[in-house]
Amino acid sequence: MRKPFIAGNWKMHKTIEEAVELAKELVENLQGIDKKIMIAPPFTALYAVSSVVRETNILLGAQNMASVTQGAHTGEVSVLMLKDIDVSHIILGHSERRHVYGEVSEFINQKVKLSLANSVNVILCVGETEQEREKGITEQIVETQIRDGLKGVSNLDMESVTIAYEPVWAIGTGKTATPHDADMIHKYIRKLIKEIYTEQIAESLVIQYGGSVKPENIKELMAMENIDGALVGGASLVPEKFIPIVQYNKN
Repeated sequence: MRKPFIAGNWKMHKTIEEAVELAKELVENLQGIDKKIMIAPPFTALYAVSSVVRETNILLGAQNMASVTQGAHTGEVSVLMLKDIDVSHIILGHSERRHVYGEVSEFINQKVKLSLANSVNVILCVGETEQEREKGITEQIVETQIRDGLKGVSNLDMESVTIAYEPVWAIGTGKTATPHDADMIHKYIRKLIKEIYTEQIAESLVIQYGGSVKPENIKELMAMENIDGALVGGASLVPEKFIPIVQYNKN
């Protein structure tokens, strides 16, 4: 059975002091939760937050990484540097990296394989723009991003991969795909993974939903058969929102 995976992507928010304060509050309030929980602070706060979450049930994630391990790459952060401070997961292929910073699938695939080669888990983000959705090519876009993003990734390495379906039109907009619509794409992703890999890998794959996830809609989303978790943006910055999201099934 797939274990629910709730992750918070803090994006470019929080000073070191603010990040540590938020991490401490989450550690205090999310003890003993039987779910996989991850937070991804900005690079500047990663080291400080790592000491807060170490030996707790909260995992440390990074929002991006370089496509090579070292060298003359001004402004980049290496997977080796991230692993050195106990980062266990790296978010790759996020729509902001694709559409704002021009990262193409081949480049994202290099990062995916490099992260896995260094035993760091990957959250691979996929999703369509509003224009692509209106054209009715959502499945085509998602399939291309998955096939290109996972090119050269072995069956064994898939144990370390999570896929996050994030419709671009729903990220930070307040719009959310209906639970049924989101589940249909998650179901399509699972079917695609079965074609590329095996039924066992497809059935064990955790697929998160991302796109204006909040306390008001998380329970309905998580009730869907193929939605296994959430990659939360803005709501992950506010304890009063993120904690109830993680505790969505608490009576």
